[in-house]
Amino acid sequence: MYGVRLLLELAGVCAAILATLVPHRWYLQGRLPQGYGQTIDAFVTAALLFSAMAVYALIVSAVERRRPDEMLANPGAAALGLVLGFGLYCSVYLVYAVLGVAYWQGLAGLGSVVPALLMALSSAIGEELVFRGVLFRILEESFGSTAALLLSAVLFGVLHAGNPGATYLSTVAVALEAGVLLAAAYAWCRSLWLPIGLHFSWNFTEGGVFGAAVSGSQWHGIISAPLSRTAPEWITGGAFGPEASLVAIVPCAVAAALFVLAAWRARRWTPWRFRLVAR
Repeated sequence: MYGVRLLLELAGVCAAILATLVPHRWYLQGRLPQGYGQTIDAFVTAALLFSAMAVYALIVSAVERRRPDEMLANPGAAALGLVLGFGLYCSVYLVYAVLGVAYWQGLAGLGSVVPALLMALSSAIGEELVFRGVLFRILEESFGSTAALLLSAVLFGVLHAGNPGATYLSTVAVALEAGVLLAAAYAWCRSLWLPIGLHFSWNFTEGGVFGAAVSGSQWHGIISAPLSRTAPEWITGGAFGPEASLVAIVPCAVAAALFVLAAWRARRWTPWRFRLVAR
């Protein structure tokens, strides 16, 4: 039944994701016997992420008895996500520049590129498999697209409520700008590679390019353009990072609305219903 299927898939996929994220974090923190090396970190993280995707595909095939089409390679969807994520975040920094909140200090080098890439890749694949691949998709089958989008977005915001620097505003902002946008993108495309590409691109641009905090974690980017510490947190996002700001909510909300409209026009937006998924 619905509840059993949801629990089985969540448990299996979450276990696979934790097996990826926890060793990566321990390695970055120097808690493993092997000394840190970017090449080793990149190889191990890539292997674990591939394994997590394979586990997702196997669980879906076994529990639902179907081919996991949402995980099939889709370069076009991934490319669209990469471009959109980069563009959305750059629009946020453009507003900061106009407001005089961001200050250009030049290039900072490439020293943190690999760790930022691995961070963005791990969070994008891991969180999209859980929240859009399992939660949104299964909730949608039982309650329709609107309820699934709202429920999965709220849970996505709550997931980030325990991060360093989190506030009530950051929780709501993450739910609205990321939870809603990523679910809407999946609803239109029906491929996980669009939200994965979008999620990855936003996080890497935020931390790896501009050096801003990503969900409370500090990064050094290619560009040195720090935000004013005296500006209100509702503009800069404070210690949590720009994604906790109203400035970031607006462009993401517009993009989400366009995806919802596109999904509705393409007849991919499932109307409200209530039924238990048996398969």
